[in-house]
Amino acid sequence: MCLSGLDPTGGAGIQADIEAIASMGSHAAPVITAHTVQNTKNVMRFEAQDPMILIEQSRAILEDMDVKAIKIGMLASIDIIEAIHSLLKDYPNLPVVVDPILRAGGGNELIEHNATDAIRNLILPLTTILTPNSVEARLLASEADSLSACASALQDRGCEYVLITGTHEKSDDVVNTLYANHRVMETFHWDRLPNDYHGSGCTLAASIAGLIAHGLEPFTAINEAQNYTWQSLAHAYPLGSGQWIPNRFFWARDEDEQD
Repeated sequence: MCLSGLDPTGGAGIQADIEAIASMGSHAAPVITAHTVQNTKNVMRFEAQDPMILIEQSRAILEDMDVKAIKIGMLASIDIIEAIHSLLKDYPNLPVVVDPILRAGGGNELIEHNATDAIRNLILPLTTILTPNSVEARLLASEADSLSACASALQDRGCEYVLITGTHEKSDDVVNTLYANHRVMETFHWDRLPNDYHGSGCTLAASIAGLIAHGLEPFTAINEAQNYTWQSLAHAYPLGSGQWIPNRFFWARDEDEQD
């Protein structure tokens, strides 16, 4: 089950979740947390979902379907965070993958300005795998003086695994670092691609959740999901005048079509 915002470009948010989860061979049960007004350049505004609707939709699915994992994206408001917290408390055995979306690619905020503490206190303690980029990691663990310290602080708050992605860092390649048990579990290096992309974080977290739903252990799911995400970005296309849209169904096209 994925709880994410609705992005009308189809590049990020709930559509990104559905496409990535389907690509992993899993079925996505989508619950919208917020509606957004945005294009490939930036977000103009957003409006959080009615938290009671979110709770009713989620419980209807959780009581009916054999949900194997929960993926969380845009949280939007404190009310939504509190609603999701109440759901997660009732299903403590479900793996939870969280993409802590705080800002759009264009820089505008995607959450109420005072909601970060609610994420720290209500969502992180119930998170199995957290996938922040380096900017998000620093915002969520503002007391830390390095990315390693950020990861340690996030684990102190309850996250079992923390995968900090390095797309925003000034490095020749993209370095993603996985932390567990307060140590570096693995460092992954990926060729840096030439464009800016819309929905890369959604794609990564959702594909991890799709693989976790098949019973893969976290390290294997995280490794395979990174490769899938990189390939989605390598096959991305420019549909607007801003960020490129990942091609999450690149695998469904033959070589001639991809060329």
